[in-house]
Amino acid sequence: MFESIRRARLQREGLSCGKTRRKHQEGDFLDEMRTHPAGTVGAYVLFFIGVGLLMRLGTQVEAGLPAVTWLHLLYAAAIGFAMVVHERVVLRQEIRDNGVLLLVLGTILTHLALVVLMLDLSIGQTWGKTLKAIVLPHSFGPVVLSVILGRRIGLFGAIYATLFGVLVCISISAPTYMATSALLGFTGVLLTKHVRRRNRLFMAGLYVGVVAMAYSLLLHEAAGVIMAETFSRMMGLPLLFGVVTGMAVGGLLPVLESVFGVTTDVSWLELGDLNHPLMRRLSIEAPGTYHHSLVVANLSEAAAETIGASASMCRVCAYFHDIGKLSKPEYFIENMDPSANPHEDLTPRMSALVIIAHVKDGVDLAIKHNLNSRIIDVIEQHHGNSLAFFFYRQALDQKAEMERLVKLGKAKEDDVPQVSEETFRYPGPRPQFKESAIISLADAVESASRTLEKPNASRIETMIDDIVQTRMADGQLDECDLTIAELAKVKGSFAKTLLSMMHGRIKYQKAIEAKPVQQQAPVRDDSRPVLAGDEVLTEVDSTKIVEASFSSPATEVIVKKTRSRKSPPASAA
Repeated sequence: MFESIRRARLQREGLSCGKTRRKHQEGDFLDEMRTHPAGTVGAYVLFFIGVGLLMRLGTQVEAGLPAVTWLHLLYAAAIGFAMVVHERVVLRQEIRDNGVLLLVLGTILTHLALVVLMLDLSIGQTWGKTLKAIVLPHSFGPVVLSVILGRRIGLFGAIYATLFGVLVCISISAPTYMATSALLGFTGVLLTKHVRRRNRLFMAGLYVGVVAMAYSLLLHEAAGVIMAETFSRMMGLPLLFGVVTGMAVGGLLPVLESVFGVTTDVSWLELGDLNHPLMRRLSIEAPGTYHHSLVVANLSEAAAETIGASASMCRVCAYFHDIGKLSKPEYFIENMDPSANPHEDLTPRMSALVIIAHVKDGVDLAIKHNLNSRIIDVIEQHHGNSLAFFFYRQALDQKAEMERLVKLGKAKEDDVPQVSEETFRYPGPRPQFKESAIISLADAVESASRTLEKPNASRIETMIDDIVQTRMADGQLDECDLTIAELAKVKGSFAKTLLSMMHGRIKYQKAIEAKPVQQQAPVRDDSRPVLAGDEVLTEVDSTKIVEASFSSPATEVIVKKTRSRKSPPASAA
């Protein structure tokens, strides 16, 4: 009750918006475990326990198979050690989060479980051992990892799914299993580059099935058992299971994205719908911000493509990065009425607080509308903890003026305002990943480009370089992993995109019907007529248009066609 009374009092005084802000954060325990070494160790321990259980189940799919021995466990430990070293040395940047590590290990474990399940189901079938080795879902794990986390991690999954699979599927010849798993797994990774539509997963599964079908024919021929299998079974089953694997991956992706908090290019394209309620509000209530967001999206998407970052993510996050301006759109210059500037009635400190608040307001709206967590991250980070320099400088000027009045005895010492730089800084954090940094720079570049007079390549490049250097000097890029080489590519992309958007047009000359000249032109000795005034009418070919201006107050432009002459044009007296 007392809290509501206090909030009501502050609201009456204009110091509170009267609402409780939502916070973009997880529980402290989950945040800690995402990067804690104990979480990493725990994920690996669970994975190796799961592999041990699957090895035991693999010995029970058929009668007469040898039991798991310490020698098999030693093989598994050796492969596990190689996997840990590989991940720590080569993929440390890609798998920095324990949640991502859990996704990778869980996918490999699920892949091995499906292999064991398929072996168990094939016991009652009259399939030969060669066909059993081919119809297993070898491409499932690699394709899932490749689509969600990239092809480097997809290849990682294909390698260790193959090596552990040899130990799990002891009912199949080790060379046959290893060759088949490597072929189909790597083929699946090869076919899942830039998956932006779900039908691409179906097509990838179809192509994997075609490769498996051709390999099945060659393998049966080489093994000399081609007559033991019917042609339809030998060719049809590998194709069928390849297609089913692609369809299964497409159906499982939304579940994995929801559980592990990752987003694929397919989902980014679905999220980039401009008919989203927030985007529709932005287009109606803040059309200037809406247009600004579209331009920032174009700039950041093109820049992300040049350095291999997620272009789809940049575009979608740029759409929503300024939705916090919906709270007070009239206070931002792109939506402001030129005849009524609301900041004229506010102190610089209050103006800065209103401008800075759009970050927190944006987070509040994003959480309310259940936007992707990466979008919320970009909303928080796109200004970092940079300084609202215009209002800060205005506050310093007012302070200096008040100090001058104090010296003249026209004001009191208490009237001098206290100006703190921290008050005029955004809350942060600074950009934490490449896409956030690109959008932050694109936001500043697009805003500054509106102030350029007669933009050309040199001025645009100078402006971009100044903005980037200022951001670097202020430390805004210290916490993201953009390299200097990538930053140079980003600046080049910004310049190219801005130059194409701000290109000039040829000024079309409007032909005006010639008016009679009131003053007779004097006749020179060489009988060549000239115009009364400072400029001479140049004689050109009859197909050209000539412009002449008079120096009289009532300046006219006379456009007329002249006849071509062989003699040179007359010169001014």
